[in-house]
Amino acid sequence: MQEHELGDLGIFRIPIPIPFRQAGGPVNAYIVEEEHGLLLFDVGIGTAQAQAALAEGLGQAGRRFEEINRIILSHGHVDHYGAAAWVLEKIGLAVPVLIHNADAGKVLESDSNLPSLIRQNSKYLASLGVPMPALEEMVTVIGWEGGIGRRLAAVKPLRPGDSFRCRRVTLEVHHMPGHTPGLCCLYEPEHRLLFSADHLLEHVSPNPLMELTREGMAESFRPLVSYFESVERTRAMAIDLVLPGHATPFAGHRAVIDSLHAFYERRQEKLIGALKQRPVTVYEAMRELFATASSFELFLMISETLGNLELLEDRGKVTREADGDLIRFRLVC
Repeated sequence: MQEHELGDLGIFRIPIPIPFRQAGGPVNAYIVEEEHGLLLFDVGIGTAQAQAALAEGLGQAGRRFEEINRIILSHGHVDHYGAAAWVLEKIGLAVPVLIHNADAGKVLESDSNLPSLIRQNSKYLASLGVPMPALEEMVTVIGWEGGIGRRLAAVKPLRPGDSFRCRRVTLEVHHMPGHTPGLCCLYEPEHRLLFSADHLLEHVSPNPLMELTREGMAESFRPLVSYFESVERTRAMAIDLVLPGHATPFAGHRAVIDSLHAFYERRQEKLIGALKQRPVTVYEAMRELFATASSFELFLMISETLGNLELLEDRGKVTREADGDLIRFRLVC
């Protein structure tokens, strides 16, 4: 199936501009025709430019905000939920917003934002070797979330195994933790379509982020380990076309998964090379993977490095040890 055929199934992709080049392209919102009205999967970011693009895309499909019956959020990152409060205002009715419980806290008004969580977890991040000036810089540059998305007062749970019977397609909910703990994809089995969100992108790695808790303790969730468990379930699925969270739809999902494995194997080989010299902290290992890191990218890169070390740890190739207040990783002999 080609993208231009999606309209025959009542599916329309709306590309929405975002200010993050790391994402690999515009974020996508999808509208799906129901028997009466529309289902909206992801909403984009909450900037004026992005909201205008969503409104224009809806109009080009010949539809109106007032037709939206429900909003499904794939996961709790601001480029996917940031415009949700604005969309609800445009609809003018209390339609449900659904998201997996594991990500609900990321979008609710009552929960902490990322800068606050970084502060609350400063001791843990310092144990990974992150210098205090770098922590302060991260808080400063990530503190813009309020300008690109508003939190929501309430959401409803999106459950694995749920299905949504639309006008021409039926969408099944598949929980694919990794990029976030609660990321969910929608699968259409008859036409073999996967709305993959950020779980599977054609040209960008998933960059699973570390989970920080309000208690300032390391979260037991291991994002990259979870991601590869999820992506192997995706490999087994019958998929003709992937409708991703960024950029354009693509076929050949297994080839994309193979390339991801190869990409991460190269990164892990580089880490093993560094660990042959000495045990390292996560921050020291990050400097081996990334020669330069802007303050904006630092949290992403620390997360990526920790994820790779946890994957090597899961495979029995490295172990962690305490060195005073620091955590170091070393090779298993």
